[in-house]
This record gives sequence, C-alpha cells and structure tokens, in this order.
Amino acid sequence: MALNKEFIAHIRKDNHDKQSVKNHLENVSVISSLNASKFGMAKAGELIGLLHDFGKYSEAFQNYLGSATGLINQDGDEYVDSQGLKGKIDHSTAGAQYIWNFAKDKKMQEQIVAQLFALCITSHHSGLNDCLNIEGENNFFIRMEKADHKTHLGEVLRKAEPETIEKIKILLNDSECFGGILKGLKKISQIEKNETLVRFQSGLMIRMLYSCLIDADRLDTANFENPSDVKKRQNGKYVSWELLLNRLEDKYIEFESKPNKSKVDNLRKLISNACFDRSSDKTGIFTLTVPTGGGKTLASLRFALHHAQKHNLDRIIYVIPFTSIIDQNAQVVRDILEIDKSEEGRIVLEHHSNLMPDIQNWKNKILTENWDAPIIYTTSVQLLETLFGGGTRSARRMHQLANSVIVFDEIQTLPIKTVHMFCNAVNYLTRHCNSSVVLCTATQPLLNNVDENKGRINFDKDNEIMPDIKTLFADLKRVEVENKIKPQGWETDEIASLAIEQTNDSGSCLVIVNTKKNAQAIYNACQRITDYPVYHLSTSMCPAHRMEKLTEIREKLGNEPLICISTQLIEAGVDVDFGSVIRFVAGLDSIAQAAGRCNRNGLRDIGKVFVINPAEETIDSLVDIKEGKEVSERILREMKITDSGIPNEVIHPATMDRYFQYYFYKRANEMSYPVDVGREDSLLELLSTNGLSVEIYKRINSKLPDIYFRQSFKAAAEKFKSIDAPTQGIVVPYGIAGKEIIADLFSKFAVEQQFSLLKKAQRYTVNVFPNIIKKLQEQHAIQEVPEIGVLVLKAEYYHKDFGLSTEKVNDMEFLNS
Repeated sequence: MALNKEFIAHIRKDNHDKQSVKNHLENVSVISSLNASKFGMAKAGELIGLLHDFGKYSEAFQNYLGSATGLINQDGDEYVDSQGLKGKIDHSTAGAQYIWNFAKDKKMQEQIVAQLFALCITSHHSGLNDCLNIEGENNFFIRMEKADHKTHLGEVLRKAEPETIEKIKILLNDSECFGGILKGLKKISQIEKNETLVRFQSGLMIRMLYSCLIDADRLDTANFENPSDVKKRQNGKYVSWELLLNRLEDKYIEFESKPNKSKVDNLRKLISNACFDRSSDKTGIFTLTVPTGGGKTLASLRFALHHAQKHNLDRIIYVIPFTSIIDQNAQVVRDILEIDKSEEGRIVLEHHSNLMPDIQNWKNKILTENWDAPIIYTTSVQLLETLFGGGTRSARRMHQLANSVIVFDEIQTLPIKTVHMFCNAVNYLTRHCNSSVVLCTATQPLLNNVDENKGRINFDKDNEIMPDIKTLFADLKRVEVENKIKPQGWETDEIASLAIEQTNDSGSCLVIVNTKKNAQAIYNACQRITDYPVYHLSTSMCPAHRMEKLTEIREKLGNEPLICISTQLIEAGVDVDFGSVIRFVAGLDSIAQAAGRCNRNGLRDIGKVFVINPAEETIDSLVDIKEGKEVSERILREMKITDSGIPNEVIHPATMDRYFQYYFYKRANEMSYPVDVGREDSLLELLSTNGLSVEIYKRINSKLPDIYFRQSFKAAAEKFKSIDAPTQGIVVPYGIAGKEIIADLFSKFAVEQQFSLLKKAQRYTVNVFPNIIKKLQEQHAIQEVPEIGVLVLKAEYYHKDFGLSTEKVNDMEFLNS
C-alpha cells in the first residue's frame, strides 16, 4: 500500500463515502477531551482519543475494511476474507503499546498512568479488560507484550501522519496529561481509609475516563454514518436552567393560588420550601426524608434545578426503582418544563427499557442512548449497569454522572448485594466529580451505618434537607396500620371478601401482593363475587397499558367504588388515593410505601391499612421480599412488648431505623456482592485489591504483580447483575400505537427512524427474564427485528387484563384493537 494513500477508518454504507483515520482520531480526541474536562482530565481524554484506533493505519486493517465494504475487488491481490477475519484484526493494542513503551522504563507514577491509559484503549470495543484474571495471570502484560506482527505498531508509526504523531508526543510530555490522573489518584488515597476503598474508587476513575472515550468514539461514528441526523443530537446544547426554573416557579405560583388548600397541601409547600432553601448548599450528599404523599417529585426537582444553576452543573438524573413510576413522574415534569412542541423529548429523556440485545452490532451501538439531555429519568437497573455492568453500552453513559445532580428516588429499594459498591460510587461521584446526590424516601435505609471498611455513605452532619423529620411524620399521619396476620394465613376468597368489605366501608380498596400469581388469583376471585369494577396491575403489562389503567382508576377514585389488585410496582410513588389498603406482609419499608397509597391527600380523617399473610405464597426465589418479610414479622411481634423500645406505630422513623438495623445486620455478608468464580469471592474484591488473584499470581511467580491496577474488571462485569437475572425488553402490540410501532420497526431501516421508534417503543415494552424469553421462543411467540435484534411479541400472547403471557390467550382475552 502506497505511503501517500489515504488511510480509512470508516466507509459509509449507503454511498461509500470515506472517513480517514486521521479525521476520526482527531474528532474522537476533541469529544473525549470535552467529556473528561468535567473532572479535570481533559488532556488525558484527548490523548486516548488520538490513540484508540491507532492500529487502523495497518495494511491488515485497511485490506479488511476494503474487502468488507466492496472497496477492494474480490480478484485483487489485497482482497481478504473479511467475514472470517471479523473481530480478529487487532487495531486497539498499537496505541496502548505506544503509551506503555513510552512509560515502562520511567518512574512508577508514569507507569501507573500509562497502564490506566492503555487499559482504556485496549478495552474500547470489549468492555474493561482484566488486569489480573481470576487465574492469577497478568493479562495486562500479555497484551502489552503482544508481538508486533499482530499489533502492527511498527508499521503504524511508519504510516501515520507526522502531525498526528507530533500531537501524541506533545501530550505524552504535557505534565497536565499525566498530572491530572495522578492528582485524582492522590486525592482518592488521601481521603479513603484503606486499600480496598482506594483501589475500588481508582477503578471507578478508570471507568469514568473509559466512558469518555467510548462515548466519543460512538458519537463520531454516528455523526459520520448519519450526517443528516447530527443536528438532532444535542451534544450538551440545552435550554438554560434559568428558563426551566422560571417554568417550575410559575407552576408553584399556580399551586399557591389554588383555593381551599388542605393540610397536606400546606405541608407539601413546607417540604418544597425546605428543598429550595437548601439548594444553595455546596455540592455533596443529601437525604430527603419525607412521608409518602409529601410531594417529593416536584420538591426534589426544585432543589435539583436551583442547585444545578447555582453550581453550573450539566444535568439532573432521576433514578427510580420501577418503570411504573418513571412514566408518571417524567410526564409530570414534562408537562411543566416542555412547553413548546419543539421541545418534546429534548428536555426530559426517559431511558428505562432494555430493548437492545447484549451483543451489539454497528447499528444498535449508534441507537444506544447516551443520556444527552438536561433531565434524565432512568431506572436503578440502568444506573447500576452504568456503574458496574459489562460491555460498552452502559459504561458509555458513566461520564454523564459527573458534574450532575443525581436524585435516587425510593433509595430503600437498592439491591442489598450492591450496597458497598453503591456507597463507594456515591462517595466517588460527590468527592471527585463535582456531583451532588440526593437520597429520597419515606423509609431512609441506614447506608451510613454499614461496614465503613468496605464502603458506606459518609454524610455530613447537615445532610438531611428537612429540618424536623419527626414532626413532619406526625403532621402527615393519614393512616393507621393494623396487623391482621393469623397463624393459618388468609385464603384467596377471604382476601377478596375483605377487599369488598373495605370497598363498602371506604369507597375503594387497593390490594398489594408479592407475586403475579397471587395478583391474578385475587383479581379473578373479586371478579367472581362482586359487581364492583376490579383492576389488575403488574409488570407484565407495558407502561402504556398500566398508565391507561391508572388513568381510569384515578378518574373513578372518589366518585365510584372500585378494587385494584397490584404487585408491589404501585407502592413506590404512584400517585393514587385509595380509601383502604391491604398489604401482604413484606419488608416494613414496603408496608410503609403501600400505606402511602391510602388517604394520600388527607381527604379522610384516617385511612386503614391491613397487613395480612396469605395462606399460599411462593416467594423463596424472591429473596429480598422473603428476608424483609421475616424481619417485619419480628418487628410486629416486638411492637407488642412494652419495653422493646419500638414505638407502637409502624410508620415512624424510629420503627424504620430498627427495621433496617435488623435487616442490614442479617444480610451484612451479602453487601459486598458475593460471587462464585471457581472460588468464593466478591465483586467488591475483584474490583479493588483482587486479593485472591494476587495470591495466585504470587504463588506461581514468587513475587507480586509489577502493575498497580490489578482488578479483574471483565470477570466482575460478567458476574454483575443489578437484579437477580438480566432482563431484556420485548415490544408488545398493545393498542393501535403498539402495533404501529412494531410494524414500523420491521419496515423502516434508517437509523434515525429506528432511534425515534425505539424511544417511543419504551412505553410498549415489557422487561422479562431469560427463562420467560425461552418459554416464549419455544411457543414461537416472539420475533426479532432484523439487524438491531429487538424482540417483539405476537398479539395472541398479550392478555387484555394481565399483559404478557407465556401461553396463547383466547380470543376474548387478547387485544385486537
């Protein structure tokens, strides 16, 4: 190949336009630098951007790309079997080796930074690689010592443009480039108390910089592949915080002018004002402990908007446990902040459904959301995947957590196994990335009381936004909780009869159960023995279906009697106001959240919440519910003892503190995320000191590894699941809109059209576990959209009342509309 020939990074499919390697490297370096500037590592971002695809200058890659795209004729000497070589041409090691060779004979400090840079570069297609693997092998050295005829570094240095080489050399010798990393590492080591915390948070710093590179690479590729769509991407160009603040404050003025405000309205104003007063505080970690129904959604938004403006932060990220309330809360905020039609979806972005398959091709990489909006609504699953998940899709978003306000709603739902990792991440984001974190709930877990040697939240003395929590809970008391647990348990028909009786007395009743099976059984029993309207809600229904049912319920509540049977999805922030609630016994936090759906607006003197135990319930696989249930039963027993020190009141901060003391003590050994990797280990260890792998290395080599970063990143990511099994979204044909989206997904293959469709499809998606997908595949109930791999459900497997079904439903039960 001639030296003056253009070296190509990408070839556009539709018209065979070419992007040069030089152009791609320069574009990525600019975006990566901008991303990393948020936490003081702009030069580092620039360097890894310039070197990430350095190997694409090689003849091997150029021949592969030309053969794959038809640029090289099949009869030509340079033609290769591109299909057979797919993924086998190494174009990422060369840049990493160049940095490592520069530093390997220098001081330890330079070697530490070089290892970090090299790790980001070699991993930019695969997810972060292991430094030491779990067998104790030094994967990093193996990669850095890879033969030149495989990495092509010598050839690349001969062929790359002199100005590109010169830019790289200048950066390598720029004290700010290496110094920014060293400053960050030094700050971590000065703050954290032990080596586990230092190494874990150093690993988070690697992932943060790595995220800057991945996002820059994917974004430049998307801009090249779809130049007509570039203007649609916001790239950080948002409306001002001042404009959004004015719109929110106008809404509060409107609230103030409302006649006949209730006691609850006045208390919500007090909560909102407290959030406003504290919004000028310096960035850090805050708690917002407010009883259910206290108006946390808008109050926390008020804090976040004023706080973001005060500190010039980039975005606000709301993290919510269940998709059921993302739609509701995001819509409330959207109605206030997105006034103009042109602003729709450009101020408030929802990202919750896991539609894309784990194995990505070029197309679904482009389609992946990168949280490019001022206000994001996402799930705790997506957030935890962003922090700790495998591959590149979720990690791409991590840099957006820097310089942001992150509001965790219903923080008590945090998976127990992620507690220490989560606490370390919150500490890292607030101490090193200029972010603020707000932990919102009526039932604040004791994240500051877990083992500090493994990572706990470090609150300031003044972290709580509300000035007097005990008085607030007393003033907002609207229900009484009655313990109706009995030795033999409640039969299904007894539960249905109790629901009907309560509907007769209070006008409406909500029954919250732990399993979908019980929800369907009680729904069917109520349908059989009453003429009252009966509703069913579960996560087998897509968000659009649930929202439609919730709208019907809200319209009828207070006007006509009704019964609703729901899984626990309804208890975390769903804005409904029932006359009475029946809750299957579960964690005390869940019982308190369920109580928040009763007499929510204080329109009755007092609401009744009944805690019952079903005669039949299978929850052995639902470990969190099972463990929480056992602790709650202990608390309810102790409440009957006069000198137990527990108030004779379930919804009380002191009762909740006791519950979490027992619950966390019981499950302390689970908080480090224990895993089996051929030995008993934990993700906290694999992502920090990786002690067992180090010991194996030492036993084999009679010395410690000669590298600073020793984590098994890839092995940990493969074991990480933010929930017990990874889910994938299935688009369902609910209603006319759902059917049209599915039809369009199969018929429109332009990326910009599919991007828009997939955003719409989130409202018509059900997230399911692998065993359910397998059952549906066996029934031939799902199809896959070509090229992007999105799954869609056949209409006859969607029940009009219960949602997605693994069995074909009869003609009267599935939706034909």
